[in-house]
Amino acid sequence: MPILTGLLFGVALAAALALLFGVFTIGPTQRGVLTTFGRAQRLGGFASDDPELGAMLSDEEKARYHYPSIRVIPPGGPYFKWPWQVLRKVDMTIQTTDITWDPDVRQETIEAVTKDNLNVSIAGQIRWRPCERNLYAFLFGVSHPEVHVIGYFISVLRDRIATFQGETHEGAVEGVSINDLRKNLSSINRYMEDSCRKTAARYGVELDAALITTIDPPADVDEALASINTTQNQVAAAISQSRADADQKLKLAEQAVQIAQNRAAAEAAPLAELGRTLVAMHATGGRPALDAYLRNAALPLREKAAQTVVNL
Repeated sequence: MPILTGLLFGVALAAALALLFGVFTIGPTQRGVLTTFGRAQRLGGFASDDPELGAMLSDEEKARYHYPSIRVIPPGGPYFKWPWQVLRKVDMTIQTTDITWDPDVRQETIEAVTKDNLNVSIAGQIRWRPCERNLYAFLFGVSHPEVHVIGYFISVLRDRIATFQGETHEGAVEGVSINDLRKNLSSINRYMEDSCRKTAARYGVELDAALITTIDPPADVDEALASINTTQNQVAAAISQSRADADQKLKLAEQAVQIAQNRAAAEAAPLAELGRTLVAMHATGGRPALDAYLRNAALPLREKAAQTVVNL
């Protein structure tokens, strides 16, 4: 009898402990994954079968990143697990990581080489979160997903910096310079976001945004570039002023030509009208009418000529 009582007591205690430590809840920003003796609960199929995730990978990558689809516990509860099961909670909020972060190396910036062999220092951050549709890759596919994503991001970024080309307003490609990179930070960030979307299928990490903030050359080069930029700005200002002066002078010349044309037209109008009058007189009165007109028109001139001779 004491043995039976002890057995019942042990069973009751085990059940109480199972209920006490086996009940759990999942927070609103969390997801849960249960493992039974270290194995996650499969749903059948693979993450690469997802239309969106599968479209990010090539056939060779699908064979390499072949992760199973697993059961993900949504927020809520209470839920129950057996003592031989282990709960893995995943924080699904967006996290920010500096691109210079490295668990083994302390650094303020990362180095990259431009197409014209200029070493530049780059700083910035990435925003990311776990991919709920591929939590197996995030929890079990790689040891440190964040490290993999940062390394992948930096390799893509260095390749972009090394092949970046700036374009002039006319569309002609010009030489690569630090100025081109600085002026196109937004386009570089968009390129990085598009190029790193496949990290969701490869590592179970969704890239939310790339935030490259600074791209700086060495200090001596930066001083030389500052001088070049100042000179270029002065030249551009001088060219703009010269163009404005030339446009103003051209406008004045056009106005002067218009005024001269108007004066010439005003002086020619009476002569043209006189010509038409004489033609009409000849048509109606003939040669005698023209002789009478010329005689009458010459009288005032003869009077002025006589006065002039008398005055002399």
